[in-house]
Formats: sequence, C-alpha cells, structure tokens
Amino acid sequence: MADRDRVDRPQPHQLQVHPQLRYDAGGKALMQQRGPSASKVLAVMALLPVGGTLLALAGITLAGTIIGLLVTTPLFIIFSPVIVPAAIVIGLAVTGFFTSGAFGLTALSSLSWVLSRLRQKTGSMPEMADQAKRRVAGMADFVGLKTKEVGQEIQKQAHEAGKTGPGRT
Repeated sequence: MADRDRVDRPQPHQLQVHPQLRYDAGGKALMQQRGPSASKVLAVMALLPVGGTLLALAGITLAGTIIGLLVTTPLFIIFSPVIVPAAIVIGLAVTGFFTSGAFGLTALSSLSWVLSRLRQKTGSMPEMADQAKRRVAGMADFVGLKTKEVGQEIQKQAHEAGKTGPGRT
C-alpha cells in the first residue's frame, strides 16, 4: 500500500511541461508556438547589419573627437587668455537673451490670466454697459422725485407765508 501511495501522488521532483498556445491573428485556431517566426528571424537578419554599421560610425566619431581634442588642446592653452573671456561673454549674452524671453513670456501669460479673471468676475462689456444705464436711469428717477418733493415743500411754505403776511408773525 505504501508503494501505491507513492505512485499516485505527484513527487516534488517531477516537472510538468505545458506547451504554449498562441491565438492566430486571423482568429481561426489555436496553434502551438515552436520558436521564433520567420518574420522575426528576417527582421533580426535585416537589422543586424544596420546596428553594426551604426556602432562602427559611433566608434569612428569617438576616435575622431579624441584626436581633434588632442590636436586642439595646445591651441586652447596658448589662446586661453582670449578664448575664456570670449566664451564667458557669449555665455552671459545667451543667458541674458533666454532670461529676457522667459520674463516676457511670464509677463504675457500673467496679463492674460488677469484679464481672463476680470472677465469672469465682472462679466462681458455689454452687460456692464446695461448695468450702468440702469443705474443712471434709477438715479435720474430718484433726483426727479426729490426735486418734486422739494418743490412741493417750497410751495407749501410759500402758501403758509402768504396767509400770515409779510409783517405778521
């Protein structure tokens, strides 16, 4: 019975292998994948010479740069009293131009933001004009009523003054 239990149970050292299935692009069937496809092999074969050529060009460029630096280093050392200040001046000028442009863009974007906020808060110009017209008309009505009241008050006082006469109190 002990032998039978060993056979039925999977042993920890056993390895199960399941073939990978891939779905065909046409959607027709599931196929087993066995190694790289022909298109992948052709792509590697086509790109290998291109990569090798680019790597060779990178090496040639590095070698040329090192040779040029070795040749020009003595010239840089001899002319450094002129080259270093000139490089500093050019660097400061370029920095100034970039800084000026950055400040200009910042100013324009800030003004644009302020204008958009003002438009959101106050509304559009036609609405503001209508509001001003209504205020002026309301003030004209108020002034007209006050003038009428003051006129009536003056008439009332004049009428009372006429009854009593100028010398009577």
